[in-house]
Amino acid sequence: MPMSIDTIIARLGGPEATARLTGVGTEAIRKWRQAQAIPSRHWPVIAQATGLSLADLQPADPTLQDKSSPTGGSTTGSSMPDARPDGATAALVLADGTILWGKGFGAFTQQPSIGEICFSTGMTGYQETLTDPSFAGQIITFTFPHIGNVGTNVEDDEADQVAARGLVVKEDVTEPANWRSTASLDAWLKKRNVPGIAGVDTRSLTLKIRNKGAQSAALFYPENGKFDLDALQAATKAWPGLEGMDLAKEVTCKAPYTWDKSVWEWPAGTRAVSGKRRKVVAVDYGAKRNILRCLVAAGCDVTVVPATTTAKEILDLKPEGVFLSNGPGDPAATASYAVPAIKDVLDAGIPLFGICLGHQLLAQALGGKTYKLARGHRGANQPVKDLSTGRVEITSQNHGFAVDADSLPADAHVTHVSLFDGSNEGLASDRYAAFSVQYHPEASPGPSDSYYLFERFVALIDAHASKN
Repeated sequence: MPMSIDTIIARLGGPEATARLTGVGTEAIRKWRQAQAIPSRHWPVIAQATGLSLADLQPADPTLQDKSSPTGGSTTGSSMPDARPDGATAALVLADGTILWGKGFGAFTQQPSIGEICFSTGMTGYQETLTDPSFAGQIITFTFPHIGNVGTNVEDDEADQVAARGLVVKEDVTEPANWRSTASLDAWLKKRNVPGIAGVDTRSLTLKIRNKGAQSAALFYPENGKFDLDALQAATKAWPGLEGMDLAKEVTCKAPYTWDKSVWEWPAGTRAVSGKRRKVVAVDYGAKRNILRCLVAAGCDVTVVPATTTAKEILDLKPEGVFLSNGPGDPAATASYAVPAIKDVLDAGIPLFGICLGHQLLAQALGGKTYKLARGHRGANQPVKDLSTGRVEITSQNHGFAVDADSLPADAHVTHVSLFDGSNEGLASDRYAAFSVQYHPEASPGPSDSYYLFERFVALIDAHASKN
């Protein structure tokens, strides 16, 4: 005789304990009680926790049997060769033993694509997100269910390559319906050798990341359809994680170059801008192209240099301002070569502006410290308060590390804070002409509330020039 849903939930320790175990919200547990049925994808983990059989978990009324797609199932624990649902062609294996099945798309993988699993809450701009170099070393879960509907185009890439190691979506990717599209997301990923998996319960996965913090994962989409789950789990657990990892060297430009295109405008798109402008050197730790466009739009003549460029090489270009870009990895690792250069630029009296990784590196150059966030901030709806004006701006963010505000020296102060968790989102030096923010004022994707920071940088350059 099948056991009642209320009895099963009670054996698991109540609704909240059940929600934590299965990676869903308590609202889902309420719906299970209302329907008197538990979705079959949760049966393995519940059976393992309670000692019940699968027969105990089946609803007494056969019409209540879960009819959800065979892809998107999950198991937890050691490898179960017979647990793969019919139609599943890809698997996402988490370090905690969770196995999520789905339909593969994009590029096949000869070896599993391993990285830190994270989620992004942006509702638009998946192409810009995937090409953001700050996502190097990560597998992105999109919380918005419909990804791929507008296709891809040549103008929306934020870098030449996809830095992310894979993507996870809920719904199957459909054919694009947008006048700017030149290729489907599936074809675009195949060309860039990046795998994806669809049919995953991304809400459950997001809650797992939120509640348990970041962990490593392996996305495997084999062309031959063969899975060795034990090997996948072992490889996932062996991956060292992002702490201590310097990824800026992997995504930075190989040689200096100039940039003269401004932000996208209807109907011309991006276009070159000429004329007398402030000379800015942008240090590329993983710079997005829209940052460079915003600098040009604000009135800058931009020269981009690699992450390992020395202070002497920067100063030899005779910049009026220096910009420190976003980028991936652990700022403490990148600091080994970046901080000495930043310190010398500061001592030379050159105005400086940093974002994201550049913000964290400026903090370290000033004497501060950084730490790894349990979950990170990723998406285009993050509220930040500017302490100098009281203004709240909605920002685009992508970072897994943060500046420890308490570690900043007495001659530096906090300028912005997150209204989500109170973490540091900006700082300014009282000693040098330098400031930085943790988020992405260039957006792409995201709101343009913070574009004023580029204008603030130009005003700082002009003020410095008028004194000399």
